[in-house]
Amino acid sequence: MTLRMIWPLWALMATLGPVLVLAVVQAVRSGRSGAAGRAGPADGATRLAWIRRAALVAVVAVIGLCPATATSQEDAAGVDVEMFFVVDRTGSMAAEDWGTGVADADADVAAATAGDGELAAGGTRLDGARADVVSLVADVPGARYSVLTFDSQASRQLPLTSDARAVGTWAQTVRQEITAYSQGSLTDRPLAALRSALAGAADRNPSHVRLVFFLSDGEQTADGEPASYADLAPLVDGGAVLGYGTEAGGRMRSYDGAFVLDPDAPYIQDGESDALSRLDEATLQATADQLGVAYVHRTGPAETASIVAGVDPDQLAADGRRDVTTYSDLTWPFAALAVVLLAGEAWGAATRRGRARGPRTRRSAP
Repeated sequence: MTLRMIWPLWALMATLGPVLVLAVVQAVRSGRSGAAGRAGPADGATRLAWIRRAALVAVVAVIGLCPATATSQEDAAGVDVEMFFVVDRTGSMAAEDWGTGVADADADVAAATAGDGELAAGGTRLDGARADVVSLVADVPGARYSVLTFDSQASRQLPLTSDARAVGTWAQTVRQEITAYSQGSLTDRPLAALRSALAGAADRNPSHVRLVFFLSDGEQTADGEPASYADLAPLVDGGAVLGYGTEAGGRMRSYDGAFVLDPDAPYIQDGESDALSRLDEATLQATADQLGVAYVHRTGPAETASIVAGVDPDQLAADGRRDVTTYSDLTWPFAALAVVLLAGEAWGAATRRGRARGPRTRRSAP
């Protein structure tokens, strides 16, 4: 049993409360007059009329509360999947320790997008991340996809869309942050943006399954400790944290914002030597634990189907989120009772009117 509240409770109390109090007070006063021996049959009828009116007000109040019974059943429609990619594009993701050697990353991504075969080895960490995004999209066809990136700040690059080609286009054009604008990195930079995206998706489509893929090297170069992703875990049904880089580290070329990357751009310096960026697996494992997903180290071009092999949308959605609740209102018995009470009120009014007129006397003939 539940109350569906046709009117808010405060409105019912403000509207019907004073009337109910008046009817009860009048009924009590009529009863006291009868107990004192000063009342006749008319006073008994008056008391009964006020009791009837109080009951009528109470019945109307119950109708306003709208009692109902709830019935739940599972929605027979298929389960939709929403995939959220969170991609690190800080300067460290330009480190050249993904695979062996340096390859044409744009050609790799284009090949993955078209499904033309295995990727060539080599490239930057960001090359590996964008190739993996495209591959994961191909592994889960028919889903809806969204891309968020972070460097010195986080931004939503692609809202939820069913257009896989849009993800491929993004992957071919994404670049590392401009080196001169870099402010260091922390893995919690996209936390607020991801929370907003997941909460909004859950509000709009609570029955959908949400997968999060966090692609980063985990390197922390800014001051402070990263905030936890643990509060997002209830909104995440699966996914993975994908780590890029090596413990030995890799050099990073600087980037000035040009659309075409300069393969001969100078390396970022650390004092008098080339700076090295190293994979931070401890941070990535902690992020994975907080989100409730697996951590996978990506060392070079490889299939991604195994990462999503255990994702069964129907099983994930078997937690009751697909239940559709219908309500059966139970107001009709109270409405019928209100009709009976109104009929009694009409009968009482007619009776009182007849008594007020009194019996008619017939005139005698002259």
